[in-house]
Amino acid sequence: VQADSRVALCMERSLAMIVGLLGILKSGAAYVPLDPEYPAQRLALALQDSQPLAVLVHAATRTVLEDSGLAQVDLDDASL
Repeated sequence: VQADSRVALCMERSLAMIVGLLGILKSGAAYVPLDPEYPAQRLALALQDSQPLAVLVHAATRTVLEDSGLAQVDLDDASL
């Protein structure tokens, strides 16, 4: 990720969401907020319009965007 790129953030409100948001902004990228409660069609349209490089998720939202074809970074994964 570099300046002027986009990274989607599909997480429930939590401390991990704030950490992910700050990490995205610190890298110089823009974040695309995705509410996991939105319908799949609306999320797909947002991803199509924004074309992010990756999606930050956590355990509760890991399956929401499985069909997106984008690289998913799980912030709950201890091996990062």
